[in-house]
Amino acid sequence: MRNIYAIGDLQGCQTSFEQLLARLPQDADLWLAGDLINRGPRSLDTLRQVIALGKRATAILGNHDLHLLAVAAGVRQAHGSDTIDDILNAPDRDALIDWVRHLPLAHLAHGHLMVHAGVLPQWDATQVITLARDVEAQLRGPNWKTFLSRMFGNQPDQWQEGLSDEDRQRLTINALTRMRFCTADGRIDFKIKEGADAATTELKPWFDAPGRRTADVTVVFGHWSALGLVMRENVLGLDTGCVWGGKLTAVKLASSPAERDLIQINCPQIRDPFTLADGKKRAKMKKADKAEDAFKAAKAEKLGKSARKLDKADKPAKADKTEKIEKAEKAEKGAKRKGD
Repeated sequence: MRNIYAIGDLQGCQTSFEQLLARLPQDADLWLAGDLINRGPRSLDTLRQVIALGKRATAILGNHDLHLLAVAAGVRQAHGSDTIDDILNAPDRDALIDWVRHLPLAHLAHGHLMVHAGVLPQWDATQVITLARDVEAQLRGPNWKTFLSRMFGNQPDQWQEGLSDEDRQRLTINALTRMRFCTADGRIDFKIKEGADAATTELKPWFDAPGRRTADVTVVFGHWSALGLVMRENVLGLDTGCVWGGKLTAVKLASSPAERDLIQINCPQIRDPFTLADGKKRAKMKKADKAEDAFKAAKAEKLGKSARKLDKADKPAKADKTEKIEKAEKAEKGAKRKGD
């Protein structure tokens, strides 16, 4: 077996990719875990460099790569945070898009299964490949644009036998390119994007789902930058947030974890996780901040009013007490004078 290095999400960070390649053996094969482009500054250059690697590189589709295809097909609007215009405006745009839509959705070899995001606990490795091939055939076919127009959405969010073709394909795409957390019975959560510490009693990272049927292979994945590097015996999580100022990670695949080799490149911060046009996210945060400030102000005001009320209520009591004491003292003095 030739040396194979699996690499996390590039996201258009070509400079970091070049630096990483310079540190890898020139004869090693490369597995790229999806999200080759978008959000980084050089999506077109990154894509062209991966294509130039030829058979040396095995890349799979990530959610950002699928987004590129959907925008190119005219079935989805570009996002404010996208950096794919250089690809869409390239003179060889059609050839580039054609290359991307012929990428696999999953790759299985040498006891390792590579997907972009995750695998439902009910699927074994062979089933993952079968489901992925079904989607790939549609993306490579003449009606790929129509197919993609039907693939965006969160339902169904759970595997069951007898799903319609469309539902099965959408679920396959969502699991393999978007999943982070799921329930023990394989229901995908699409809301939580934080790291593993955001798990609940019901929702666990997909690779911690009890009875996961891909536990007999090593699953290599990216997608989850908030998770960071994961290196377990049968799990390799490689998205270490290159575009966010983290690292670009490569791991040499091996049958024994002790034989793995970890190589990382420190990356400049291209994106601030709080400023994406993701403006929606920032707006929510600002709204939350304002709401919290308003709550604090209201609480302070309420406490102030309560304190003032207590103070007012306390003043008459203090006055009465003082008056009684003064009267008692006067009476005592009068009695003394009489006694004298």
